[in-house]
Amino acid sequence: MYVLAIDTALAACSVAVLDVEADAIIAGDSLLMERGHAEALIPIVEQVMRDAGLEVRQLWRVAVTVGPGSFTGLRVGLSAARGFALVAGKPAVGVTTLSALAAPYLALDDTLPVVSAIDARHGHVYLQMFGAGGRTLIAPRVAAVKDAARAVAIGPVRLVGSGAALVAEAWPPKETLPTLVEDMAAPDVAWVARLGSVADPARSEAKPLYLRPPDAKPQTAARIARR
Repeated sequence: MYVLAIDTALAACSVAVLDVEADAIIAGDSLLMERGHAEALIPIVEQVMRDAGLEVRQLWRVAVTVGPGSFTGLRVGLSAARGFALVAGKPAVGVTTLSALAAPYLALDDTLPVVSAIDARHGHVYLQMFGAGGRTLIAPRVAAVKDAARAVAIGPVRLVGSGAALVAEAWPPKETLPTLVEDMAAPDVAWVARLGSVADPARSEAKPLYLRPPDAKPQTAARIARR
């Protein structure tokens, strides 16, 4: 069984194929980029599928990051994932960027909490906190950096993601400092694949997770009057 994983939600365009039975990534590629995901994604998928020696119809499912992240990037990845899933006749499943960031650290040690923090700009972060066994201690949300730091400073924790350093800098005085601060621009797509392989398609739909409205809004103040 093979899972095609796609991540275009943050500052990378990443693709991988997971052999579920062997628990091994058999092909993959990742390019760091802030923009240009739409142009880069399909050629990367085609190359990765060639490297894996597979055709789309051989896929068991398609996993894709659903956010939080860039509105444009999310649309690119989700549209591609749904298209490939339709061709394969198999389900597309969604994986959050926050869970994918935390997954490798929880796999190493799930007794120490992990906080995934993504820079949401304007002094805010997207945030989720995971505890023992990977259970959610703080559900996905957008919060001011100082509020985020106060919320997660409950003892030894690990901070990961593009907002990890921001939260660490705002750490409340006298609280136990984080044991790890790992700046990551995007999740490892291998973990998007692994999480996607165990996700329930009925509960992990490939639809965007938006934690706040877009920054760009249509102008209404200068509308031209209609006749």
